[in-house]
Amino acid sequence: MAQKKKPEKAYKNILFWMATGAIIIILWSLWQPSSTSDKEITFSQFMTAVEKNEVQEVTITGSQLEGKFISGDPFKSVSPDQYNDLVKILREHNVIITVKDSSRSPWYSYLFTWFPIILLILFWVFFMRQMQSGGNKALSFGKSRAKLFSGLQKKVTFKDVAGVEEAKEELREIIGFLKDPKKFQKLGGRIPKGVLLVGAPGTGKTLLARAVAGEADVSFFSISGSDFVEMFVGVGASRVRDLFDQGKKKAPCLIFIDEIDAVGRHRGAGLGGGHDEREQTLNQLLVEMDGFDANEGIILIAATNRPDILDNALLRPGRFDRRIVVNMPDVKGREEILKVHIKNIPLDKNVDLKVLARSTPGFSGADLANLINEAALLAARFSKTKVNMKDLESSKDKVLMGVERKSMIISDEEKKSTAYHEAGHALVAALIPEADPIHKVTIIPRGMALGLTQQLPIDDRYTYSSKHLEAQLSVLMAGRVAEIIALDKITTGAANDFEKATDIAHNMVCQYGMSDLGPLSYGDNNEMVFLGRELTTQKNFSEKTAEQIDNEVKKIVTRNYERSEYLLKKYSAELRKTAEALLEKEVLSSDDIDALINGKDLPKKKAAKSPKSKSKKTYTKKTKDSSPKKQAAPKKKPTQTKK
Repeated sequence: MAQKKKPEKAYKNILFWMATGAIIIILWSLWQPSSTSDKEITFSQFMTAVEKNEVQEVTITGSQLEGKFISGDPFKSVSPDQYNDLVKILREHNVIITVKDSSRSPWYSYLFTWFPIILLILFWVFFMRQMQSGGNKALSFGKSRAKLFSGLQKKVTFKDVAGVEEAKEELREIIGFLKDPKKFQKLGGRIPKGVLLVGAPGTGKTLLARAVAGEADVSFFSISGSDFVEMFVGVGASRVRDLFDQGKKKAPCLIFIDEIDAVGRHRGAGLGGGHDEREQTLNQLLVEMDGFDANEGIILIAATNRPDILDNALLRPGRFDRRIVVNMPDVKGREEILKVHIKNIPLDKNVDLKVLARSTPGFSGADLANLINEAALLAARFSKTKVNMKDLESSKDKVLMGVERKSMIISDEEKKSTAYHEAGHALVAALIPEADPIHKVTIIPRGMALGLTQQLPIDDRYTYSSKHLEAQLSVLMAGRVAEIIALDKITTGAANDFEKATDIAHNMVCQYGMSDLGPLSYGDNNEMVFLGRELTTQKNFSEKTAEQIDNEVKKIVTRNYERSEYLLKKYSAELRKTAEALLEKEVLSSDDIDALINGKDLPKKKAAKSPKSKSKKTYTKKTKDSSPKKQAAPKKKPTQTKK
């Protein structure tokens, strides 16, 4: 009902001013002195008076005659139609004659004279009213654009959020602060002023805030960080003030700012210095959160995936008292997220969400939602009534590797080169124990690649050993090595492999301390925080050290290149079989690779399987390598080597 009041009020205002204008016109026309009286005479009496020279002037409007006697008395009469001698007689008796067009009403003159003036008055009145009111009206850009959550809208609750149980518990406590503050204040505690949600894109930070709105019985304002800053100076600070003014009126309340890094970046790095509009907005936000004026009952929730670029004054206790990290979901969390997203999707009996969760390490909540949606669309394309496991596997391959481009025309020679390239990746990955297990190998072009070798970790990884990283390097080098051994030629297909390998080896030397240079970190990242991008790396080492770093990187990559070369020469027959099988079937699974290495025939029909927690087959002795070390690293996504 509240949304209908504004249009009705506008219509009432328009009708009011239109009626006022009409009344003004009528009163003005009535106020004008009348040129005639109620005295009417016959045409014969009029002609008699003319002949006696008693008529001073006459106004002729069609057949209507209005005039004035010499005595000053007005009169009114009607003349016969087409009386041609009337004007002649009037001229003979020196009567002043005025002729008016009978087709035009006097209201036309009133309309054309006063309507533009009235229109300008009405426009000015409405313009002034809009300037003085809020909302999205004229010159109200200093008002906050925050949306007030309505209880009539569809609610998102904590039941709709899965995989982030620790974050949910922290936010439940915040809601408890607002509902029963005395419970926490009786021991001397105070309500937190701000909560910062930190996490990678797609982990559910905004969804958590929406769930807080659904769970809390208090007012909830939602706004994006980019909604504060405009091209006009001072608009951002004005909107911050207005936002907190609205919050004070609705206290206790929650204010949610999404992507706060749009206004909360480090000060002093902008192009305009302290006069930068973004910095003025941030300064006002800092004052509102913890200034002289206490904003009791207002809790600010903000979300960002770049906490490293936020201003230190914004992150200190008293402003953002709590920082809640929303991590990537683990196996159990992914299973719970999948259960949330399949509520409205009919599933076949063969669907096992545990297997699907185990085979999607590194997937965020948004990735899993996209996977389920793609599977439903794929099943609908083939007119299925339920989504089965094959649809989910195909959807996972599409999300990970891209859409198959079966219509792409590839020459036999290039197809053979791609087959040996991918066979090299797959064979080395299967032969090295520390490498992730093979999930699927294909020479069907997907996305931008002509072929792909996909590896899936058995479990979620949080740290990587040096042996595992070197195993990755060996797998990446195996594509080029296989081309040289089998076809005696070099192609550009390994360009992406070399790029990844160089990056891994460089990090091993400069960040992880996994080289002969020792446990040292080389190079400081120097970020342009105003732009929010890592543009340069500060060189904090000598030229001699730089040369040693280059030598170490080359040594690590070359060592693993030689390991791949040794393995593929030793298993050259298996390499040829794998490549021929790829040319024939185009797609091979991990079971197919195992069968080919052990000299078995490929199974005619196999069920789609996902990697399970089983011991990995070893086909060669472990090569000499450095001892395992741990380092901070993000949860690993499935590894893909492509040509």
